[in-house]
Amino acid sequence: MNIKILTPEFVVFEGEVSSVLLPGKNGDFHIKKDHAAIVASLIGGKVRVFTNEIAENYAGHFIKENEKESVFSFAVKSGVIEFNNNKGIILAE
Repeated sequence: MNIKILTPEFVVFEGEVSSVLLPGKNGDFHIKKDHAAIVASLIGGKVRVFTNEIAENYAGHFIKENEKESVFSFAVKSGVIEFNNNKGIILAE
């Protein structure tokens, strides 16, 4: 599935991932391939991207959390995600 993370200043990430874990208002939630369409608000926390690698031009924005599972995180203050047809856009602050 394809995920794009945008802030007002720059594109944080765009690429293929196996899943993404997000900080929602009612707790963290995980979006995997073929997830139902969703629009949700995000609160402060970490957006965790599960992927084998992050392109060099995006790597500076992420912290690698887990060597085995290739989990990369990006801190957000708030935001929103729209996910549909295995494509997601995260607008974050």
